[in-house]
Amino acid sequence: LCVGIVFAACNNTQKGAAIGAGGGALLGALVGKLAGNTAVGAAVGAAVGTGAGVLIGKKMDKVKAEAEAVQNAQVQEVTDANGLQAVKVTFDSGILFATNQATLNASAKNSLTNFANVLKNNTGCDVAIYGHTDSTGSDAINNPLSVSRANSVSNFLKSCGVSSAQIKTVEGQGSTNPVADNSSAAGRAQNRRVEVYMYA
Repeated sequence: LCVGIVFAACNNTQKGAAIGAGGGALLGALVGKLAGNTAVGAAVGAAVGTGAGVLIGKKMDKVKAEAEAVQNAQVQEVTDANGLQAVKVTFDSGILFATNQATLNASAKNSLTNFANVLKNNTGCDVAIYGHTDSTGSDAINNPLSVSRANSVSNFLKSCGVSSAQIKTVEGQGSTNPVADNSSAAGRAQNRRVEVYMYA
């Protein structure tokens, strides 16, 4: 039921309510069946699920709005590879890294300081950080470089007061997930990036 619900024009609050209602009704019906009254269980489950879904949706709408205020960050709602809803924040490589480097520049540190405040204001959000490279060079170079870039961002966020417990994943993905054509300098620049996913 949850997978089948698609709301192209809905915000997270509306999506959360609908998904929570559907999931809650299903779970409530199962519990109700065990208790001898499936209909009552489904109704109670739907009500509880809707309430929880609305709260989570409002939280993610708030997180997205705060992240959009961070300079040099591109923010979008996505469904990750595991089918989970997330707010994705991408920092351009020109802001974060020079070619073949994992050292943050002053502009990057300024943007990440502001972004750290978003995370500290929303400690209930889990965070996943993924580093990427362009296709120049071999995997033997790109894979560890992408890990170093992700770690640079993670370490800086923690130095700004973000709890290490909030950062659940720090990974490098090398050149495996380009967002632009690696045959041009402009495309390669877009592919040298770090992406941060925030989950309810």
